[in-house]
Parts: sequence; structure tokens; C-alpha cells
Amino acid sequence: MKTLEKTITTQEVADKFFGWSQEGKFDQIVDELYGENAKSIEPADSFWKNVQGIDNIRAKSKEWSSNIEEMHGGYTDKPIVVGNFFSCAMGMDVTMKGQPRIKLDEIAVYEVRGGKIVLEQFFF
Repeated sequence: MKTLEKTITTQEVADKFFGWSQEGKFDQIVDELYGENAKSIEPADSFWKNVQGIDNIRAKSKEWSSNIEEMHGGYTDKPIVVGNFFSCAMGMDVTMKGQPRIKLDEIAVYEVRGGKIVLEQFFF
């Protein structure tokens, strides 16, 4: 008899994302919830580049973290789920290396297919 593996729903992905974000487990989010060929899209005028592939997303995250001098606080609001997408407001109070302290706020939109995040897009 063949056993079928249940694919988790967009709501379940969003719930795990939110729970882990509250614990600061952003590496775990990427490792366990992202698809291998996921895309990361930034606003057109952003310093950060669009990337594709889990390894490139990990590298982008590592580069972001390496530029932080001090994290003063942050938040991720509870996701709103619609169809294959979820969205949440996110932000941080941070001092980047060589820069003054700033407060950053954004809306993040995630697309889920086959139980994995296949797209993240940021608006700020």
C-alpha cells in the first residue's frame, strides 16, 4: 500500500511562519518553509537585488544580517491568508553599520505552492 504525504496548506505555512518569526527563527523559516527555487523580489528602488533559489535567498539574508550593527527591536504582525498567498506587516528598529539608527516598516507578501513558499515580495 502506498502512503500519501499530506501537503500543508497556505494557512499552516503562514501559522508556522508567524510562530517562528515571533521566536526570531528566520533561518528555520527559510530552511523548512521555502521551496528550492523560491524567488525574492524587492522594490525597484531598493539597494537589495532580486534573487532566485534557496541558496541565493540564504546568502541575501546572511549579507543583510552582516550589515547590522545593533538590533533594537522588531515585529511581524499576524499573517492574512487569501488563497495561495499570505501577507504580513513587518518592521525593525535597527542600526546598520556606519549608519544612524532607523525604523524600517514593510509589507511582505508570500506565495505558497505545494506546501512551500515559492515567492516573497517586499513593499516599503
